[in-house]
Amino acid sequence: MNRIERAFADHKAFIPFVTAGDPSLDVTERLVLEMAEAGADLIELGIPFSDPVAEGVVIQRADERALASGTTTDKIFDSVRRIREKSDVPLAFMTYINPVFAYGTDRFLKNCGDLGVDAIIVPDLPFEEKGELLPFCEKYGVTLISLIAPTSNERIGMIARQAQGFVYCVSSMGVTGVRSEITTDIGGMISLVKAAKDIPCAVGFGISTPEQAREMAEVSDGVIVGSAIVKLVERYGGECIGPVRDYVRRMRRAISE
Repeated sequence: MNRIERAFADHKAFIPFVTAGDPSLDVTERLVLEMAEAGADLIELGIPFSDPVAEGVVIQRADERALASGTTTDKIFDSVRRIREKSDVPLAFMTYINPVFAYGTDRFLKNCGDLGVDAIIVPDLPFEEKGELLPFCEKYGVTLISLIAPTSNERIGMIARQAQGFVYCVSSMGVTGVRSEITTDIGGMISLVKAAKDIPCAVGFGISTPEQAREMAEVSDGVIVGSAIVKLVERYGGECIGPVRDYVRRMRRAISE
């Protein structure tokens, strides 16, 4: 059983997201360790980018803060190396295709494989163009996560049949961000995935409260939360460790009930 399989084994997975380098990479490293201790099953690390087209203003501001603090891809890899000395928690990079190309695709995925990054999520990489990354992912043992959205429709089965690790189910149209209500038929989307392939489905975009997390966990295999955590980091800065840890515990508890 690899680390991603372990994240979904016998329970619903809670998957928090933080932007690497916001407010500093030292804080990011501590957040990863504390979130893992608090019950996170897999942690997404966002690589800050100047044009994050899938992100709302909360994560856009986090990217700006991280870049302003001097965060680079090489420094993030150094952070992952230090995290791996202390924790075996599954890790996934959330990034865009441009930073991967700019770094060098082979070099980027080799570093991911060497340092224990389990998966990569690239929201601006269309399914039909995944050949840009998949051969390198397979070469270095990194899982390329597929996304489906409410508009995927008849493509859902096709995407699911070729998916690896888990399917990232986008709960709402538009960009990331906290939403007061999620109206998409998530259960219907997941049913289409499961009909095509027996693979875990995790729901993200817009989930922020324990009640929303519990509701999404009832129809899925995992819950992904980003903007709500990034807002805590923005609010508390270097003092965010405790508030984020407590939030993760509440969300973990909610989806386990």
